[in-house]
Amino acid sequence: MANKNLGDARKAKNDEFYTLYHDIEKELDAYLEYDPSVFKGKTVLLPCDDPEWSNFTKYFAQKFETLGLKKLISTSYAPNSKQNANYQPTLFEMESPEFDEQKTQTNGKIFTLTKDKTGDGHINVEDLEWTYLSGDGDFRSDEIKALRNEADFIITNPPFSLFSDFLAWIVEANKKFLIIGNINCITYREVFPLIMANKAWLGNGMGRWISGFIVPDSYELYGTEARLEEGKRIVATNNALWLTNLDHGRRHSPLKLMTMEENKKYSKHKAVKGIGYLKYDNYDAIEVPYTDAIPSDYEGVLGVPISFLDKYNPDQFEIVGCSYDYGRPSFWPAATKMSPTTNGTNVYKRIFIRHRREGK
Repeated sequence: MANKNLGDARKAKNDEFYTLYHDIEKELDAYLEYDPSVFKGKTVLLPCDDPEWSNFTKYFAQKFETLGLKKLISTSYAPNSKQNANYQPTLFEMESPEFDEQKTQTNGKIFTLTKDKTGDGHINVEDLEWTYLSGDGDFRSDEIKALRNEADFIITNPPFSLFSDFLAWIVEANKKFLIIGNINCITYREVFPLIMANKAWLGNGMGRWISGFIVPDSYELYGTEARLEEGKRIVATNNALWLTNLDHGRRHSPLKLMTMEENKKYSKHKAVKGIGYLKYDNYDAIEVPYTDAIPSDYEGVLGVPISFLDKYNPDQFEIVGCSYDYGRPSFWPAATKMSPTTNGTNVYKRIFIRHRREGK
């Protein structure tokens, strides 16, 4: 695993992580399998992108006709706004009639796709048209807000240091979205209430479901899973997730569970087998240290790891809260600013859930 991860990038404001094509395709397949017409007649905005080589832009441009899109919009930040002292415009940009030696540094770019520009009878990546934005491409600008308001879907890997602001920007406009974030974003003030209200949820996979990110040449490669692929520097992490409000079939698959007694006898986890479940010292709930150890017959509140949300089925469970931990705001039902404890020992972040029963 790479020592430097998305959390480190967020703290250091290192936002130059780019998503691999096969990770994008694998994730989008889940939504298309659930609803093949999900993008038909729709406008997709890819903000915070680098359209000239972005895999998000490449994916949606190549599949424009297959998806039945109405319009694709992709925007980038100006190099100056990213403090990229080593920026060099590409030959694609320099050989274009649109090229402006000043704007290439100070202005973002916008790529749009709506029609067959080349006349070959197909709409694809060759038909992308581009120009400079009026501003630097910051998603908070009026210029990008107007594009947001025009779009039906917002899909991107946003700057890690601005994740909370970016999500709030999407929610403000009540848009459909699919974005990448750090696993710990689950307990953010801006995120957890949306999950609890079933207005946002995890995508089709988390952790190693995202196989890696392309990083700049200046980024030092750490860890056994850092690698080079086709000349690109790839950093693998196990702490990333897709956050969305697009439906997919996996979130409606019920977990198969054993009873409390069966878990005590047969669980593969030492913390449960032969022991059972501990009650919290300071909250009326039991500690369930592993998602696959959730008992099927417990009627009260259960504290489960945040990774539970990767298996969360809103038809099977109700989320009732989230523990206060490491300075996070408290969504704990007890409204006490403390972590849950067992035998006097703090337990890591927990999501509090209970079973949904028929007639309840």
